[in-house]
Amino acid sequence: MLVRRWVLRWNGICSASHVSLFKPLFRIMTPSLLIGLSAVIVAFDEGEPQVLCTRRDNLTALPFGAFDPKAHRTFDLALRGWVREQTGFDLGYVEQLYTFGDRNRETPDATVPGVAETTRVISVGYLALVQKRIEVEAGFEAKWLPWYRFFPWEDRRVGPPKIVYKEIVPSLMTWAGTTKQRINRINLAFGLSDVAWIEERALERYELLYEANLVAERRRDSAEPQSGIAFGSPMASDHRRILATAISRLRGKVKYRPVLFDLIPEKFTLSHLQSIAEGLLGQKLHTQNFRRGLERTKLVKGTGQMRIQTGGRPAEYHSFQRLYASQNAPCGIAMPVL
Repeated sequence: MLVRRWVLRWNGICSASHVSLFKPLFRIMTPSLLIGLSAVIVAFDEGEPQVLCTRRDNLTALPFGAFDPKAHRTFDLALRGWVREQTGFDLGYVEQLYTFGDRNRETPDATVPGVAETTRVISVGYLALVQKRIEVEAGFEAKWLPWYRFFPWEDRRVGPPKIVYKEIVPSLMTWAGTTKQRINRINLAFGLSDVAWIEERALERYELLYEANLVAERRRDSAEPQSGIAFGSPMASDHRRILATAISRLRGKVKYRPVLFDLIPEKFTLSHLQSIAEGLLGQKLHTQNFRRGLERTKLVKGTGQMRIQTGGRPAEYHSFQRLYASQNAPCGIAMPVL
């Protein structure tokens, strides 16, 4: 009964005639807020997945632009607009990833230019794919970097990286101690104790390293002493987490959607297509099974044109059957890992 009376009294106070009395208080209680858009723009070149990066306070960062609710009708249009302004090229495939709004995600050494340190920055992450590594116009401070620079433990194309078993796993086990929950998480994330390595767990692996204080971002965020091993190249703010989210999403999506073809030219060889798939997954694929699975999808068709390779057999160029894909249930490509 007391609760009901209190609610009724509060409703009476907050009637239209009384709200104006509380406006100054509401302004004090409401923090300054900025909604921004972070873009993970991926291309494939020189045998590596590449991501477009900028610089912020001497740190590598993802392209970032503020959302203006008056000027921008949608997030998607806003993203395409400022990417065009900052880099000079238009995006093709784009999809929303996740909203990142943790408190203190914008650390003092990586603040958004022109934004007060007290402002709460919420970033909507996007994944964009381009068919080639488009050169950024002169005057834009941006460049393409291999994404395995930030996640060296994710590239298993020539076998498990030595860094995993010689450095990362021992460091994680020291952090885990005898805590079974932590040990199980490490086994699941890194494919230990007869557990299979699952490439889509890239975000889970990064967050585990963050929690264990084994990446520079954790030490920066918590102001802990800069000591011991920190794996991978750091990024501004929580941009490496955003990039890990994009990697996990893309690795999963290529298996059930034909997004792989948004990274490849109009004409391609099957070997080139396989190399892109292997680069994204960080895994070596079984060639014959990969091609059999590709044939079953009917997503590619030979053009009759041949590529003459030095010291090897000619390879036929293929093309993506975009019309067929649009008229049939969307599907990805089988990824038979060796």
